[in-house]
Amino acid sequence: MLASVTPRLLVSLSGIDTRTLGHCADLAEELDRRAVPLSLLVAPRLAGAATEWARTRLTAGDDVLMHGFDHTRDPRGRGVALVRRAEFAALPAHEAGLRLTAAMSAMERAGLPTDSFAPPRWMASRGTVTALERKGFRLCADLFAIRDLRTGNQVRARVQTLSSHERAETVRCFALVLAAARTARRGGVLRLAIDAADLTRAGHRAAFLDAVDAAQQHDATALTYRMALTAPVQPV
Repeated sequence: MLASVTPRLLVSLSGIDTRTLGHCADLAEELDRRAVPLSLLVAPRLAGAATEWARTRLTAGDDVLMHGFDHTRDPRGRGVALVRRAEFAALPAHEAGLRLTAAMSAMERAGLPTDSFAPPRWMASRGTVTALERKGFRLCADLFAIRDLRTGNQVRARVQTLSSHERAETVRCFALVLAAARTARRGGVLRLAIDAADLTRAGHRAAFLDAVDAAQQHDATALTYRMALTAPVQPV
C-alpha cells in the first residue's frame, strides 16, 4: 500500500442512546457545518429509540457500524477476573458468532443493517474476526487498524480519544488537539473517537471539535470508515 501526503480524518461517535441523544444531535450539527461525516457506532441492545435518529443521519452522509450487542463484559461468565474484558475482546469464534447473530437481527429490526463492525473498547479477539468473516462482514475497525475482511487490506492508524480521568482532563484535551494537528500535518490517517457521555463535559466537547478543526486546517479529507477502505493508505 502506498503512503499518501493527503491526510484523512475519520470521526466516530459511540454511547448513542436515548439519554445522550441531544448531545449526539448537537455534535452531528457541528460536524455538518464542517462537512465532516460521522461514523455512528451503534450497540443495538443499548441504543433503543436512538436508532430512529441514527437512520435519519444516513441521509446526511453518515455511516453506521455495529458496536457490539449489549456491551456485556466477559459475556461467557466464566470465573471471576480482576479486570473484566470488553464484550468481544476474548470470545472464541462460536460464541462471538452467536452474539453477532443476535446483534445483526436487532440491527435489521432497527432499519440499520450493516457489514461494518467496531468492537466495544476497540478490542476484538481472533475468534471475533473469524466470526465476522463467516457472517459476511466486510469491515472491522479495532484499536490499531481498519481492516477489509474480504481483501485483507488494512489502514493502520490508532484511535485517538480522550481519557475519562478528570485530573488529567486538561492535559489530555490539549494532547488530543496537538496529536490531531501533528497527524494531519504529516499526511496521516487521523481516527478521532468520542463517547456521547463525554459530550456533556464542556472541555471534552470543545477539545474534540478543536481536534477536528486542527485536522481541517491541514486540509484533511473527512471520510467515514467505509469510505476509508476504498482508498486505503498508511499513515506517514
